[in-house]
Amino acid sequence: MIQTVPPYLALMLLCAGIFPALERRFAWPFFKVVPPIVLTYLLVTGLAATGLWQVNEEIKSAQSSLISRLVPALLFLLMINCDLRAIYRLGPRVLAVFFCTSLCLFIAFIASFLLYRGWLTGDAWQPLAALSGSWVGGSANMVAVKQAIGMSDSLLAMSLLTDALGYSLWVAVLFSAAPLATAFNRWTGAQSSAELSVSELRDQAPASGDSVLVWLGLALFVAAGSASLASLLPTSSMISATTWTILLATGFGLVAAHTPLARYPGAGSISSALLIAVVAVLASQSNFEGIGDAPLYLLCGLTIIVLHAVLLILAARLFHFDLYLCGIASLAHIGGVAATPLLAASYARSLVPVGILLALLGYIVGTGFGLLMASILSRLALP
Repeated sequence: MIQTVPPYLALMLLCAGIFPALERRFAWPFFKVVPPIVLTYLLVTGLAATGLWQVNEEIKSAQSSLISRLVPALLFLLMINCDLRAIYRLGPRVLAVFFCTSLCLFIAFIASFLLYRGWLTGDAWQPLAALSGSWVGGSANMVAVKQAIGMSDSLLAMSLLTDALGYSLWVAVLFSAAPLATAFNRWTGAQSSAELSVSELRDQAPASGDSVLVWLGLALFVAAGSASLASLLPTSSMISATTWTILLATGFGLVAAHTPLARYPGAGSISSALLIAVVAVLASQSNFEGIGDAPLYLLCGLTIIVLHAVLLILAARLFHFDLYLCGIASLAHIGGVAATPLLAASYARSLVPVGILLALLGYIVGTGFGLLMASILSRLALP
């Protein structure tokens, strides 16, 4: 069992690199169905479930530090070749997809509760209400709903466990869905949102040794600087220092994209490698401890996600939404501001700012959504 950071970090880098290396070397058709980033996520999640590394304070601290530093650095690099005009061309369709996703989740929560209501008597509806706040916004919204409805800490554990498992499974599904985009968009009659991007800056030159050092050093410097500035800005239950850090790093990247620095080669290659490394670290945080204590809530969570997916697919068919925007909007609800840009980057880099903005919008409406759900579920609950 791994108990220290150096072998843990070595394993994460190896897991992040092995599937891209196999794809580049052999070009198996399998990788067109299941991309390397999905295989990396599944591999690391599986290793986490086996307990290959001990989740002690040293490794937990390393995971937290890596995510807090690497995600802003990654977002800075992803912004270098971002074309802001592509976002404006998406227009009201972005908000339409977001609120359709919210409506689909609203219906899915109520339908799932009614389906399992015979087993969710008394105050057993409360974890689902708190979960709804998280699956539109984030953990802060879950805690806000929990406090507002007076839910016990023991029931909060059920919400957290269902949130973690449902999120882990849904992230893997959304990453895997990318190869289906062409067929899905043909079925819905939608134009891919990625095709609306016409980048002025093309990162075609391969990364060299010096460009790797320059870009990594600059990206990590921007991440550290963003974190320092974020500590000076006001925070609330909805806007944390982490949120400010992500926004600042994104802003710095957008500014750099309009300077001669953007023509320096290598940012695209480095951000691709950093993306899959961050996904590996995120997957390593999967924790299935206590899964046997809450089978009913886990079943409810999986049912909610399935119903949400079916309803969103039908909405996409009706309103001609494309797969990329549907996936980003869905993860902006269920995943939040840290995971959504990573999914957007795996779809099309021009959509990363869209993912960030939708995730932040989820934070804004998440608590209200959870309180509305609490009001409805409490009326539907059996005594």
